[in-house]
Amino acid sequence: MTAPVRSTCPYCGVGCGVLARARVDGGFDIEGDPVHPANRGALCSKGSTLAQTLGQDTRLLQPEIDGHTVEWNAALEHVARRFSDIIAQHGPDSVAFYVSGQLLTEDYYVANKLMKGYIGSANIDTNSRLCMSSAVAAHKRAFGEDLVPVCYEDLDLADLLVLVGSNTAWCHPVLYQRMLKAREARPSMKIVVIDPRRTATAELADLHLPLRPGTDVWLFNGLLAWLSRHGHTDARFVDAHTSGLPRALLVADNTAGDIESVARRCGVEPEALLNFYQLFAAHERVISAFSQGVNQSSSGTDKANAIINCHLLTGRIGRPGMGPFSITGQPNAMGGREVGGMANMLAAHMDIENTAQRELVQRFWDSPTIAARQGLKAVDMFEAIHDGRIRAVWIMATNPVVSLPNADRARAALRRCELVVVSDCVRDTDTNRLAHVLLPAAGWGEKDGTVTNSDRHISRQRAFLPLSGAARPDWWIISQVAQRMGFAGFDYKNAAQIFTEHARLSGEGNDGRRMFDIAPLGALTSDDYDALTPLQWPVRASLHGTPRLFGDGRFMHGDGRARFIATTPRAPAKPRDEEFPLVLNTGRIRDRWHTMTRTTLAPTLNGHLAEPYVDLHPQDALALGLRPQTLVRVATRWGRMVGRLRTSGEMRRGEAFVPIHWNDVQASDARVGALVNPVVDPVSGEPEFKHTPARVEPFFVAWYGFAVTRRQMDLRETSWWSRAADAGSVRYELAGRRVPASWSARARMLLGVPDDADWLEYEDPHAGLFRGAWLVEGRIEACLCIAPHPELPSRSWLASLFGKTALADIDRASLLAGRPLDPAADTGEVICACFGVGRNTLVKAILGGCGDTRQLGEKLRAGTNCGSCVPELRRLIEATQAQ
Repeated sequence: MTAPVRSTCPYCGVGCGVLARARVDGGFDIEGDPVHPANRGALCSKGSTLAQTLGQDTRLLQPEIDGHTVEWNAALEHVARRFSDIIAQHGPDSVAFYVSGQLLTEDYYVANKLMKGYIGSANIDTNSRLCMSSAVAAHKRAFGEDLVPVCYEDLDLADLLVLVGSNTAWCHPVLYQRMLKAREARPSMKIVVIDPRRTATAELADLHLPLRPGTDVWLFNGLLAWLSRHGHTDARFVDAHTSGLPRALLVADNTAGDIESVARRCGVEPEALLNFYQLFAAHERVISAFSQGVNQSSSGTDKANAIINCHLLTGRIGRPGMGPFSITGQPNAMGGREVGGMANMLAAHMDIENTAQRELVQRFWDSPTIAARQGLKAVDMFEAIHDGRIRAVWIMATNPVVSLPNADRARAALRRCELVVVSDCVRDTDTNRLAHVLLPAAGWGEKDGTVTNSDRHISRQRAFLPLSGAARPDWWIISQVAQRMGFAGFDYKNAAQIFTEHARLSGEGNDGRRMFDIAPLGALTSDDYDALTPLQWPVRASLHGTPRLFGDGRFMHGDGRARFIATTPRAPAKPRDEEFPLVLNTGRIRDRWHTMTRTTLAPTLNGHLAEPYVDLHPQDALALGLRPQTLVRVATRWGRMVGRLRTSGEMRRGEAFVPIHWNDVQASDARVGALVNPVVDPVSGEPEFKHTPARVEPFFVAWYGFAVTRRQMDLRETSWWSRAADAGSVRYELAGRRVPASWSARARMLLGVPDDADWLEYEDPHAGLFRGAWLVEGRIEACLCIAPHPELPSRSWLASLFGKTALADIDRASLLAGRPLDPAADTGEVICACFGVGRNTLVKAILGGCGDTRQLGEKLRAGTNCGSCVPELRRLIEATQAQ
């Protein structure tokens, strides 16, 4: 049997190791790598379904210019010539690269080298700007360098875990399960969740603080002042290893010195706030893990520094089980930072505004120039594209027309741009639709290189598939363009050459003044690189990694001290008002990733929260006259979208939540990025995705529908739709404002049914009900259900019929009845994606005696893989038992 290929999951920043095992039928099985330190064999629902995403149906397979397929040489020559001409006419700052945390480190390195060292501009930024840049800026202010001081083992060792603005149970499930297992082993361990929403993470917390959005600095300034006032300062550590405490403490005392006022400002109970402060004081081994709820804010950098200040005051850093922990969003956001793939930094953690470091990098690269000042950060970059200062942009492995704030303006910017080049592995995205040139990039399973995860582990992504079509690695595409622009220094033969160059640069002029140092890896041979096992930087001469930082109390500022940062609280930049009385919050959900170009290919992931939605507090919905499951429109000053109304019970009054994932490829009107205000943090440039004034109103339709089909649908004259892949078919949610004269004729047109087809239908014109099904040789080909309300036949039951080779008589009768005549045929909406366990199956087991999640796991396996459905299982048990 062929040995499995060890690689790394392409989703989040946990950086889970995976094993790709070839099957005899030519496919692959993907499972967790039991020896990888990040996950120790565990995978979440997304990682567990990677094998379902390896097909070529949606791939970009050939280079294209203006919609026409061309050979690689023609595409590369065209891109090189156009970039060269624009630079010659308008200067190096008239072009830009917009790259991605999905790139491998080697890809990132070559792109940064070309832009900063050869074109001579720093106009290269990344979608990591949208998720991690506030944490980066806070690290640099506090520590002198972008450094995550802790490691995953510290989650096992901590006595108190504080999760701030992080729905870890859904966004980083493998880490969250690790936390819960640590608490099971040590029941005295406590978990505190600080989040406006009562998320799945909060469900299993010992304490949940549902703070008002944007008030984190008040809360942590209050903690700093309280700790100081109650004698919890580690004076020896502060005196020997820090500076700036008096100013930081003065600001904290003046802005958040009173618990009652802090509680009012944050919208939490004073008793709960005091409980948190006392827990923090009582537990020396405390990890404060924070993510997008902190970072994605107009004061995100200050929020992160306010958290770090509390660890510096108590000396809880640099030792096992303690420290501030920025949990990374993307699989290689940290690798991109290492190579300088952002507009305000150089390679190897060097500073673009440091003359000596610029000269060092230029000498090492032997480049004709070097960018001398910061470039444009993501939001400013697209504004410059819009107004014509940037005339050519190369977008790599990202979809900014969906993901940027004020995304309609980003779309308008690309429409105006003289040259838009996109490298991607997917053919159809909102961004690709605006490209003049499309370059097919290698996808996961074909790519070869490295990524760095949240706790500084460098891991290999290894190829186990041949390149699809004419696809090529991103580093190869960039290098080929660079050579055609007349630049030397890009004659790489493989990823190993690039990695070792990157590693050697990290050691240049590095006499301990930069913590990022992997210079010993610069001597790796190609065979060594191929065999590289996960390793945490900094890497010592012995090729041993470093689990945690600052154990010696030395930080990376010139004086070796950490800095307390005085953080003056400020409210979100755009307040609510009468016209827009709600706060719109956006974020990820459990089984989706970014703009779904990969996750939507996995039918297993599409059964849970399968359509765009808007989550409101039930009382807000009632006051607005909105009924759950109906369609609603969310509007802000920047845009609008339509989604299904949910009242999950997670929301505070006056707030709304919308997932970030849906786009114009998967839905008719669901790009929430178009609604988000474009205000950014003044230090980091990160947008305020968590606080946009909004209103929610009815989206009136005359009918609701649901279809499953093996073929394309004609969606013209449909007012709203969304779609999701199923095994061998596609599900559509539909709605319309006009009722056709004949639903029978309209249904046949929607589904493309020929006149002589085997067609079943039921219609009640007075009730507005219609059900139709098209059969081909006894097998269901397509079906459509229509009603004047959103209560339609079970989606999961209808979809299950498509797995049958032929329908039985009872199935035909059930289709006409609009419900399964055999109740056991309807398993219900998927709750556990890993094992495809539906709500009805779970309810039956609960009624049959399964009284807790352990018993459900033993009977149905639900919740026993990644565990991200466990909070939902608990709620279902409680609701079923209550009924």
